[in-house]
Amino acid sequence: MTNLEGAPAEASDVRGRVAELHAIREQARRGPSERATEAQKAKGKLTARERIELLLDEGSFNEVEPLRRHRATGFGLEAKKPYTDGVVTGWGTVHGRTVFVYAHDFRIFGGALGEAHATKIHKIMDMAISAGAPLVSLNDGAGARIQEGVSALAGYGGIFQRNTKASGVIPQISVMLGPCAGGAAYSPALTDFVFMVRETSQMFITGPDVVQAVTGEKVSQNGLGGADVHAETSGVCHFAYDDEETCLEEVRYLLSLLPQNNRENPPTVESDDPASRRGDSLLDLVPADGNRPYDMRKVIEEIVDDGEYLEVHERWATNIICALTRLDGQVVGIIANQPQSLAGVLDIEASEKSARFIQMCDAFNIPLVTFLDVPGFLPGVDQEHGGIIRHGAKMLYAYCNATVPRISVILRKAYGGAYIVMDSQSIGADLTYAWPTNEIAVMGAEGAANVIFRRQIAGADDPEAMRARMVKEYKSELMHPYYAAERGLVDDVIDPTETREVLIRSLAMLRDKHADLPSRKHGNPPQ
Repeated sequence: MTNLEGAPAEASDVRGRVAELHAIREQARRGPSERATEAQKAKGKLTARERIELLLDEGSFNEVEPLRRHRATGFGLEAKKPYTDGVVTGWGTVHGRTVFVYAHDFRIFGGALGEAHATKIHKIMDMAISAGAPLVSLNDGAGARIQEGVSALAGYGGIFQRNTKASGVIPQISVMLGPCAGGAAYSPALTDFVFMVRETSQMFITGPDVVQAVTGEKVSQNGLGGADVHAETSGVCHFAYDDEETCLEEVRYLLSLLPQNNRENPPTVESDDPASRRGDSLLDLVPADGNRPYDMRKVIEEIVDDGEYLEVHERWATNIICALTRLDGQVVGIIANQPQSLAGVLDIEASEKSARFIQMCDAFNIPLVTFLDVPGFLPGVDQEHGGIIRHGAKMLYAYCNATVPRISVILRKAYGGAYIVMDSQSIGADLTYAWPTNEIAVMGAEGAANVIFRRQIAGADDPEAMRARMVKEYKSELMHPYYAAERGLVDDVIDPTETREVLIRSLAMLRDKHADLPSRKHGNPPQ
């Protein structure tokens, strides 16, 4: 028996029961009402199932617990028990590989999390961990279901615990497609990547009303926690897009660059871009004068397969570039100074950005290629008081702890502690190459000459002429392009046009690299 509209009044035989099942399934698939769907569309948002269809390969979705309903009573909940309880969970494939997914359905209780809702998410997370496959969350929820009280809060605790358990084991991707407030925002923060859509998605711990009441600051939802804020200012968001369709297509692309889990290597593809292709344009892209800026992205495009790469945190900490790409079909992670932004110096945000990226690549067996053109760490009271020492140490720790193949290429400047931190040979890089334009030193020649020859310069009849002579002398003695190579600190000085071929050959040699870390429960990285 069922009281569903359109279902059989009496289901006494198998055919009747099957018809009843199909009616129930159809109601679960349609959702609460056309009015609720229209309200979702009016906000410029897709439904949960439409999002899943865009994410997964066509026809591959297998839903788990579509008929789940909450058991809560009070505050009118006993009269409203929709199927799915506001979250659609299951698995499918992306480019033929298994991916688990859950999607909040804002049409049901505003996507708010209750006990049954949370249990469904816990189950699909456990399944993803057990199966060793990526987990994608499509977030569009109003936080904890207030009517269910502390049970809803406990549900979030279970999600956070599983996020942490899965960290470094399977890729976790959070796609923000609506509001995410309060404690709910910590689940995306625990995952590997966060995607956001402009105008329709927001993340914040306390909303604009609370902020105004406590601090007097008046701000909109997007101004407080919109996609652009988190992509440019806070660094919470790795990728921001104008619409859901583009966003979900880019999630698919990211998944194509990641392994299923930490026991596998990323997928390798056949490349039509010859491994021996020369990069003649590199000779013109990078000026020999270390004070002249250039766009490191163009260098990367010239070296990698077909000039294609996916930049992570593109608009945050722009003085360093972190990107996933391929060399001869093999996925690699690239860390590179960007001379166009702050001259490519390292600062607090650049250190944090690169440290997290290095850890992610190391966790998922992605080799690291580092391009250096770094004048040092950013000086200043704000940086020192903000903890540049401990933040810079995060990057150093991440490199030193990484066991994947590591290759560094010094293009021009590599000064002081920043040179050491950027995967120098002394902290464990497997191979270090340099272009003939490299300048590896404790500091720039001008600064070094002012320190070493301070007395001679001060006592000279023409201090400026003496300074120029001492600078030239220092460069010729300690900063010529072969100084580091002569002392074994660089494995070779290479022709820039051969960088692609050298990297590909080196990565092929290192493909089966195995390195063990000391036996320990875990390290204690700087915070």
